[in-house]
Amino acid sequence: MSLRRRTFAAAMSAAALLGVAGAARADNRIGEAVLVQKDVLRVAGASTSPINVGDGVVRNETVRTGSDSATRLVMIDSTNLSLGANASLTLDRTVFNDETSYRDIAIRLGTGAFRFVTGHSDKAAYKINTPLATIGVRGTILDIRSQRGQTMVVLQEGASRVCTLTFQCIELTQPGDTAIITATGQGRSAIKKTNNPSWSFAATCTSTSGLCAVTDLASNAPPQDFTGILCGR
Repeated sequence: MSLRRRTFAAAMSAAALLGVAGAARADNRIGEAVLVQKDVLRVAGASTSPINVGDGVVRNETVRTGSDSATRLVMIDSTNLSLGANASLTLDRTVFNDETSYRDIAIRLGTGAFRFVTGHSDKAAYKINTPLATIGVRGTILDIRSQRGQTMVVLQEGASRVCTLTFQCIELTQPGDTAIITATGQGRSAIKKTNNPSWSFAATCTSTSGLCAVTDLASNAPPQDFTGILCGR
């Protein structure tokens, strides 16, 4: 084979590989950013890149906001996730049920303030984790603040079960019900319940127009083939 033909073949092979990689990344898209204020980044390994409105978010990557920044992400099942300033979350695991719902979805919250609005998937599919808590939902709007040494979960609508990592649990059933988990040292934590929370995500909603609106992405999403990516990590 001539040098020219070998070079052409190599270029075509590289293009094909890039096309497969791009298609795989597109297939892994599990939602998109519908609102971005100032500095919002995706973090994948050691690399970071800005997220803009309309950009997809994919499994196993971290989304991080800067100071005076905020974003709202909408998953394929219309779960809405709002992040305030200096917040981070990782879309840890997804198992698709069909084109507009999940069989299993795990979201790991780092630090910061969040609002979580469940979408169309079965409520048992959702698992929210912080460094101190695991949170189950049942048709729920939750405000969550995750700080070093403390997690606060405020129920706005629906119901939720909040547990420590050692399985001490509290049921939130009325609007305003709040679980506060505080680290007590040596891997232990304490959990308590109140109906008079000292914090909610409402002030963050007010400061950023559209941050706490709810978008039904599933009804507008084009059909996709999820056969090849049915199971997440």
